[in-house]
Amino acid sequence: MWTSGRMSNAKSWLGLGVSLYFWGLMDLTTPVLSGTPTLPGRLEAFLSDKPQPHQRTKRSWVWNQFFVLEEYTGTDPLYVGKLHSDMDRGDGSIKYILSGEGAGVVFTIDDTTGDIHAIQRLDREERAQYTLRAQALDRRTGRPMEPESEFIIKIQDINDNEPKFLDGPYVATVPEMSPVGTSVIQVTATDADDPTYGNSARVVYSILQGQPYFSVDSKTGVIRTALMNMDREAKEYYEVIIQAKDMGGQLGGLAGTTTVNITLSDVNDNPPRFPQKHYQMSVLESAPVSSTVGRVFAKDLDEGINAEMKYTIVDGDGADAFDINTDPNFQVGIITVKKPLSFERKKSYTLKVEGANPHLEMRFLNLGPFQDTTTVHISVEDVDEPPVFDPGSYFVEVPEDVAIGTTIQTISAKDPDVTNNSIRYSIDRSSDPGRFFYVDITTGALMTARPLDREEFSWHNITVLAMEMNNPSQVGSVPVTIKVLDVNDNAPEFPRFYEAFVCENAKAGQLIQTVSAMDQDDPRNGQHFYYSLAPEAANNPNFTVRDNQDNTARILTRRSGFRQQEQSVFYLPILISDGGQPVLSSTGTLTIQVCGCDDEGHVLSCSPEAYMLPVSLSRGALIAILACVFVLLGE
Repeated sequence: MWTSGRMSNAKSWLGLGVSLYFWGLMDLTTPVLSGTPTLPGRLEAFLSDKPQPHQRTKRSWVWNQFFVLEEYTGTDPLYVGKLHSDMDRGDGSIKYILSGEGAGVVFTIDDTTGDIHAIQRLDREERAQYTLRAQALDRRTGRPMEPESEFIIKIQDINDNEPKFLDGPYVATVPEMSPVGTSVIQVTATDADDPTYGNSARVVYSILQGQPYFSVDSKTGVIRTALMNMDREAKEYYEVIIQAKDMGGQLGGLAGTTTVNITLSDVNDNPPRFPQKHYQMSVLESAPVSSTVGRVFAKDLDEGINAEMKYTIVDGDGADAFDINTDPNFQVGIITVKKPLSFERKKSYTLKVEGANPHLEMRFLNLGPFQDTTTVHISVEDVDEPPVFDPGSYFVEVPEDVAIGTTIQTISAKDPDVTNNSIRYSIDRSSDPGRFFYVDITTGALMTARPLDREEFSWHNITVLAMEMNNPSQVGSVPVTIKVLDVNDNAPEFPRFYEAFVCENAKAGQLIQTVSAMDQDDPRNGQHFYYSLAPEAANNPNFTVRDNQDNTARILTRRSGFRQQEQSVFYLPILISDGGQPVLSSTGTLTIQVCGCDDEGHVLSCSPEAYMLPVSLSRGALIAILACVFVLLGE
């Protein structure tokens, strides 16, 4: 209870005949007796030993409180209150002592008068109250005249602290085009003044800068959008200044401010648009597949995912020749070559390209359409190209007996360019090191330059070159495969030497050898060999030849009774003919040796071994060979 008055009475403690008075602004926790005010805003408080009606005689202390305003700025010490004992006669015999919190440092007492002063500036926000003890002593003896009494000095708040935004400055984001009243952020200010005393700490929020775009709730500090259709593309950043004022916002209240930086985040509310409705591009006809032709760009005022683009070719005669891809970093459409181009085949193309947002927001679809188209004209530029052969390769068959200088094929090339330069032909000599062929420089006629032999080279793979006469650097080439066809120009012959013998006890019709032949020719229907005795041995009485009709022949005996002593070696000439046109033949001589054998036909001893002699050996050579054999055996 706050009160002011002249006196407050309490019973003496422990029956002592003294009273202690407290002068000052007090808060009494016991009933207060009526009295006459002496000083404005102060209360005389005292302890009396005189009994009062209806009061207990047992003494008890009253807890008293002094109040003093903080932040005193005067030059003299601030008067707090007065202590006084009823035993004090004003002669200075009583000495007042002050102890406790701040005694002697913050508060002092006049030991004669009991006046208490504050000697330092008081700040309630630093310390709200002090607890002290007071005592009255006999100045001469130092004996306590009163029991020690405890009291409190409370620091009374004044509005000396402005509200502060401890978390400021603030940063906030709100989507553009948000409805009015959309919450953006809440700001909070604190006031260090006493919230229980008056309005010193009652804060009211207001907006100093940022209208008409934003508003702030005066009680909660919640900032909200206040204007509809705020467009990020028109204005993206806002600096809002919020004020917090104490005293409930009344005149004279202290204020603090903070800054709130608000950014409008993007939404997809802007459709893409091509700034160019027509693009003109060009590309060399020699441009490789996947090479870049040019770029198109659809501008979108949005950003991030809302500005992503997807480009497609939706129409045009170049849809098969060109492709378009989206660059994810720069959101441009890159047109590339899809297949090889030819200036001579098609000189220009037209594309209709669409750019569209792949990420749409349903509430903004009415602002669309969120795609746009543009037309792209592409010109194909001519490139000086080498001559082109038609066809792109040649296959020629020629008989091996073709005459030198015969034209076997005419090679044809042309300049694909508009200029259509004259062509000169030649053979890449690395492909024809034997120089079997020649090509006419102007007509392209391919001719034989040397005799061909299938048995030596059955295939020739040459390269014919075509060069522009006005630009020798432009050279084209074509592969020419030449197959040499066989003619019957080789006679059949024995592939190896055959060894043959006949037993002395051989019977007529006994097989002594089977022979075969080979021919270097390669007739289309395969080889067909025919065997017979040479004309000079057609009536040979000893041996005969039987053709097996499978390109082999059997050698048989015609008689029995062969004797080494009579004749140890026989020479049998065999005629081998092929089935070609013309028929070619050769003679091979088979040497047959007469040997002694047992009853089962196993050879026991022979004259010199029989040899199959080459067709080309003469009779004299045969006699010489046999003479050498006999000499060796005689040794």
